[in-house]
Amino acid sequence: MVLKIGPIEVDPPVVLAPMAGVTNAAFRQLCRSFGGGLYVSEMITARALVERNDKTLRMVARAPGEDPHSVQLYGVDPAVMDAAVRILVDEVGVDHVDLNFGCPAPKVTRKGGGAALPAHPVLYRRVVRSAIRAANTVPVTVKMRMGLDESTPTAIEAALIAESEGAAAVSLHARTAEQRYAGPADWDAIGDLKAAVTSIPVLGNGDIWEAADAVAMQQRTGCDGVVIGRGCLGRPWIFAELQSACSIAGPQTTKPHTVGTTESPRLGVVTTVMARHASLLAADLGEHPAMRDFRKHTGWYLTGYPVGADMRRRLASVSTLAELRDLLNRLDPEIPLPDAARRMARGHTDGPRPVALPDRWLETRDDPTPPAGADALVSGG
Repeated sequence: MVLKIGPIEVDPPVVLAPMAGVTNAAFRQLCRSFGGGLYVSEMITARALVERNDKTLRMVARAPGEDPHSVQLYGVDPAVMDAAVRILVDEVGVDHVDLNFGCPAPKVTRKGGGAALPAHPVLYRRVVRSAIRAANTVPVTVKMRMGLDESTPTAIEAALIAESEGAAAVSLHARTAEQRYAGPADWDAIGDLKAAVTSIPVLGNGDIWEAADAVAMQQRTGCDGVVIGRGCLGRPWIFAELQSACSIAGPQTTKPHTVGTTESPRLGVVTTVMARHASLLAADLGEHPAMRDFRKHTGWYLTGYPVGADMRRRLASVSTLAELRDLLNRLDPEIPLPDAARRMARGHTDGPRPVALPDRWLETRDDPTPPAGADALVSGG
């Protein structure tokens, strides 16, 4: 089943979730080499882009072979969002803009951004409208969470607003901002959203650790596609598994569909991908910055593999490509991944945590005024 986001055909219907500090050009290139899909950049701050911050401009540049070029944008001020989208479309030449209304980080939500903004529907609508009008024919999508907490749901209202303003698709991380990354994702909420939003695709996100999970989500919810976040950390080959499962069940499916269990790679396959990932980072960032960036990935790649605490510590402080290759060559390539480790979580696992909000945010939900200083947040990308 082909997912259509405006004029963009996404086959298989799989989207790489934007992840700060992870989905840079090198990681997107690595993931894309394994299979089809839509590969979205790290979250970019609208204000930093408008101010033409050097780091931000590098982050939004189209990488070689990046077609379509997809960028996620964060903003709270409609005027700033308008200007930022115009830069992305007219100067950078992006093919797709995704708007972040799902980030639960306190430094974002206490300024009214991320997952907090849909709780202010008037301002939220103006931000969405500004982005879509500025993008012209370039498709704009909206990513959100279920709500602030169980008592403050926002997803259906926010999705219907996005649909009415002309968004090309909406995606739902099936947790609340309060949950952050803890507890199981509520796939039923994705089904509820799909039932409410009828004219544009609805994508589901949360607890997709293997290709079979993506199939199960689509069967259970009827969603039009899936968004892969933590499930690809240390496992970029999941996109190959999804590509081989091109018969992912769509909303038209009437019979249960199953995907055979994919055997986890032996350690030698993993270390080969690790070396390639590090080399791609080095080509993009320079060797020493690349190795600092790659350190966090080593733990994700080796999750569940019995390689020893000392080796993990050494890999987590590696400083050159030669040192990395030497350490990886010391590992037994035939070590298998224990079955019990196949679905071990990688990345954020924290939560729940009360959501930080601007003063009287819920009492003034129809106020269209952006909080003071909100768009100055996370300057530099």
